[in-house]
Amino acid sequence: MTASTLTITRRPARRRRHNGLLYAGVAAVVIYCLAPFYWMLVSSLRRSSDIFDTSLLPSPVSFENYTRVFDPAQGFGRALLNSLVVAGVTTVAALLLATFTAYAMARLEFRFKRLILTLIIATSMFPVVSIVVPLLKLFTDIGWINTYQSMIVPSMSFALPLAVWNLTTFFRQMPDELEHAAMVDGCTRGQAFRKIIIPLAAPGIFTTAIITFIAAWNEFLIALSMTNRPEMQTAPVAISKFTGATTWETPFGSQMAAGVVVTIPLVIMVLLFQRRIVAGLTAGAAK
Repeated sequence: MTASTLTITRRPARRRRHNGLLYAGVAAVVIYCLAPFYWMLVSSLRRSSDIFDTSLLPSPVSFENYTRVFDPAQGFGRALLNSLVVAGVTTVAALLLATFTAYAMARLEFRFKRLILTLIIATSMFPVVSIVVPLLKLFTDIGWINTYQSMIVPSMSFALPLAVWNLTTFFRQMPDELEHAAMVDGCTRGQAFRKIIIPLAAPGIFTTAIITFIAAWNEFLIALSMTNRPEMQTAPVAISKFTGATTWETPFGSQMAAGVVVTIPLVIMVLLFQRRIVAGLTAGAAK
């Protein structure tokens, strides 16, 4: 057997080993990321008496925790609605403002543009706890406590800079010739932006929407500080205030079930938007 034959024979074996290591690494990452969610689901399906069971599958399967979560006394359904309103309005408002701002930052040339972008992203890095006390004093003075705007406006202060930064980067990757070609065909700058740029920017917009919605949906500290009435609390705050059957009981099962319920809308949203993102990425912008 010649040296060249040996080399050809070894290549498939090396490729198989390489693929095997790659798949093993991907599987390890997936298991590491999904294990907490799997354990949360399993724990939510256990009876209260079995909550400290360490088996991989619940036996027997019980839905009593989900029944407790949606007990009208818990008010969890209203909390889910509040979270949907806050996260939805925050996402829509942030996208509307960020789209126009990011397009201007990507296309216009002016002094200190890089500094402005740096300041925009820097504002989203401030810890939430640093602004809660001043905002609480301000909102108390103007009568905003226990209102949706008291949760939406602070969430915007973190969601908007991130959205502007993401969309600015995306708009920069789109060639100027797209607008120029549209204007040669008779479009104004605004029409070119609305009819050409926005449809092509759909992948970036949907990705930014997902990030913004998830951040607003999971927000806890602002919602906890700005509301003290149960009917205005969001889902994360409501989960933290679940009570057990007795004073000293911690409702682990109900909290796990509520965590599953809160996670389901995010999973559905990501799956739906993922298809549109892939469709937008594969659509040809350059003919």
